[in-house]
Order: sequence, then structure tokens, then C-alpha cells
Amino acid sequence: MAFPPRPQFTRGNFNPRFRKEQQQEHRTNHMIRVPQVRLVGDNVEVGVYSIQDALKLSIEQGLDLVEISPNADPPVCRIIDYNKFLYEKKKKEKEMKANSKVSEVKEIRFTPNTDEHDFNFKAKHAEDFLKDGNKVKAYVQFKGRAIMFKERGELLLLKFAERLNEMGAPEGLPKLEGKRMMIIFAPKSQKKKK
Repeated sequence: MAFPPRPQFTRGNFNPRFRKEQQQEHRTNHMIRVPQVRLVGDNVEVGVYSIQDALKLSIEQGLDLVEISPNADPPVCRIIDYNKFLYEKKKKEKEMKANSKVSEVKEIRFTPNTDEHDFNFKAKHAEDFLKDGNKVKAYVQFKGRAIMFKERGELLLLKFAERLNEMGAPEGLPKLEGKRMMIIFAPKSQKKKK
């Protein structure tokens, strides 16, 4: 028994309407295949309509019938301009993404013998990081026998905390972990200038 040949889908005979249906996020107009829908929105009386009446209303207004909530019973639809709806949705998502900035933890490294110039240079960078809304993790790295001078490292970090007092608040006191003494600063909430 021979099987019939499989249909070959090439660019020429692939149905573009089917592809559009697959790519679209919401079902619109004739893609909605239910007997009744609940219409909501500004330009229509809220209620349950047959699909034919809902499509007729959307055609009269020159807009699209868009399925907003497909899992409701009956599905909820709106009569809107679908392209404008997608544009507004993307715009809102972009704004939300821009507003939800992820803060990072920036590291500043000292040694027990850090001189005044280096200290000021690193403190300036830390202030900039805090202004940008990032946390700052400052630590003193002890090498070899330098661990004997841990008081010097603690004093250095406390001096650093005092310098950053206006921009950030320390999340705790300096603590020693292995050969590192560290302290973390969180940015203080800044009032926006009007």
C-alpha cells in the first residue's frame, strides 16, 4: 500500500493568512471562533453579543474586534484599532522596563596602606556609583602579614563611610571575611529636583 505524497510547503504555496494568525498575540475579527462574546469599551454598550453582531459593530466603526480575555466565559472583546493597541502596549512595556532599573553592586578595593590621593579618587567613584542608584561594596584586601594591621583597614573603611555619608548609608559595620574586610553601602533615596 503506497502512501500519498506529502504536500510540500514552499514560499509560493504557503498560506500567508495562516502565518499571520500564528504570529498575532490576540485573535482579531474573523479569527475569533466562538458563538458569543462580551463586549467592553468606550464606544459600545457593555453586554453579551453574538459574534456576528460584534463583527458588524466593529465594521460600522471602522475598527477591529480584538479578543482581550480569551479564557473568560464568554470571551471578552473590545472594538479598537488593533495596530494602535499594540503600539500603546509596546510603549507601556518600554516605559516600565526603563523605570525598573536593576541596581548593581560596584566594588571598590583598598589595601591597608592606601594613600590619601587614592582614597579620594576611589571615594569620588563610589559617590558616582551611589548617585546612579548602585550599591557599593568597599573592601580592604590584606596580603601576607598585612592581616596584622586589620585595625588600620577598619579605620580606613570607617573613614570611607564618613565620606559617603551624604550619598549612601552603610548596611552594617565593617566585617572581616578571610583576608578581606568589607562594608556595603546602599544609595540614599534622592529627592528629584523640580
